[in-house]
Amino acid sequence: MSHARRAVAPQLPADHGPLLLIGAGGIGAPAVLALAAAGLRRLRVVDDDEVDLTNLHRQILFADTDVGRPKLDAFVDALALRAPDLTVDPRPGRFTPDTVDDLLQGIGVVLDATDNFASRFLIADACYLAGVPVVHAAAIRWRATVLATAARGAPCYRCLFEDLPEGPAPDCATAGVMGPVCGVSGAIAADRALALLRGDPTAAGHVTTYDGLTDRLRRVPIAARATCALCGPDRTIRSIDLSRYIADECAAQIGDHHG
Repeated sequence: MSHARRAVAPQLPADHGPLLLIGAGGIGAPAVLALAAAGLRRLRVVDDDEVDLTNLHRQILFADTDVGRPKLDAFVDALALRAPDLTVDPRPGRFTPDTVDDLLQGIGVVLDATDNFASRFLIADACYLAGVPVVHAAAIRWRATVLATAARGAPCYRCLFEDLPEGPAPDCATAGVMGPVCGVSGAIAADRALALLRGDPTAAGHVTTYDGLTDRLRRVPIAARATCALCGPDRTIRSIDLSRYIADECAAQIGDHHG
């Protein structure tokens, strides 16, 4: 049975670059378990939050005894038991304009498991400028959304979501989220990340959504937007400027990893 499982598991190149996981929460945990089972051996993870009792219904690597611990410490300890072949490089803190260069150094693919638009746009811009493919994964209420973008070329995250929304936007902390929906989002994100690590170009350029109320899974291609500020021919985003990500109430959330 074990030989059969290995035979059908997607294999990663032995020299694959590390994966950077931004957010050790409800999406990051199932994604990393799936990635480790598929052969991921090097992981860098950044988070600055603590485990809270309200996290446990969706953050499946944590237990009651972890409440109050730094999430990153609990995450690393749990992976040591569940995925002992995975080498983890924990980075306490946040993905911010000041930490971008250090966190992206040597990375093969980024998995964005944050839960606010300020962080997602920062990650999208930084990864595009650095030439690193990224998988954006989100979950809110009954809905999961996953978008993978290639290292270079259109379409990018801003082709679909042009800029930060005006005013406060709901996230899983304010609108709530069903725990299993986080698992679906993490599983889809892991599938896209594996494909990108294997160099499969078909993994990018689509947005996948799952509706837990109707059990409907959709995958829709994204059209490149000629006026895109990040990847269009007359693009205006050529560097990371903090002011671009603090236009509204998202200012204080940059780098939050509460998913």
